[in-house]
This record gives sequence, structure tokens and C-alpha cells, in this order.
Amino acid sequence: MSFPELNKPSHLLATFFGIGLLKPAPGTWGSLAAVILWYFSDFLHPFAYIIVPAFILCSWLVCIKADQDSESKDNSFIVIDEVAGMLVALTFIAQEAILYFFAFLLFRLFDILKPWPISWVDKNVKGGFGILLDDLIAGLLAGGIIYLVLINI
Repeated sequence: MSFPELNKPSHLLATFFGIGLLKPAPGTWGSLAAVILWYFSDFLHPFAYIIVPAFILCSWLVCIKADQDSESKDNSFIVIDEVAGMLVALTFIAQEAILYFFAFLLFRLFDILKPWPISWVDKNVKGGFGILLDDLIAGLLAGGIIYLVLINI
């Protein structure tokens, strides 16, 4: 089976409705999609502590299925993990475009460079959970750093 087949719900979700097919850098496009979605859905922000964990759980299940269907592990088409990680980062910060921009930059930096502990997870945690976990940690680091900087200003 070739991956992705967008007529399969798990593949459609794994690519975040086809965004993972955009080139170059599908992970960056997925992260940007999360920022845009979050920015324009400000009515959901009071429910972030319900919505984001539910999205993470859904993403985990999708990553498991997509990983099983893909010939390569952590296929670049799978971007729902970047969306989930970016949403984690955004839950830490105020609803300001400039903060979203910095969260996006930090998240992409951590996702690409994979500093410790992200690099450890990337090498040692396999399967759908591993695909997702490194991005969740990158989101925690990005959002946490911005939050801590803003507290101290």
C-alpha cells in the first residue's frame, strides 16, 4: 500500500487534511496550519485544557495507524504530530500574534535540531507514540520558554 491514501481517514488526518503533502518542509506547513487554526479559533481557547489533550489522544491513535501503513518510520507526510506539538506550545501563551510567531519559531527550531531530551525520544521511542512524543516535548519547551520569559519581564 502506498502512503498516503487520502481516501483513508487515518491518512487524511495524519497529513492534517493534505497539508503534509505540501513541499518543501511539510512539518513547517503543519506547524503553520496549527498556528492559523488556533489564531482564528480564539473562542476555543478557554477550553484548551480539554481540546488539546483530546487532540493529542486522537493524534496518537492516528500516528499509530499511519506508522503501521508507512514504509518509512515517521514519514514526512505525517504532520498531525507537528500540529499537536504546536498546539501544546500555544496553550502556554497569550493570544498575541507576535507570541504565536515566536512560539512557531522556537517549536520549529526544537523540532528540527532536536536538542536533548527530544533527541533521546527520537532515537529511543518507536512507533506512533515516538512520532508524537518528540513533538509534544518540543511544544512544551517552546511554550514553556516563552511563558517563563514573559513572567520575568
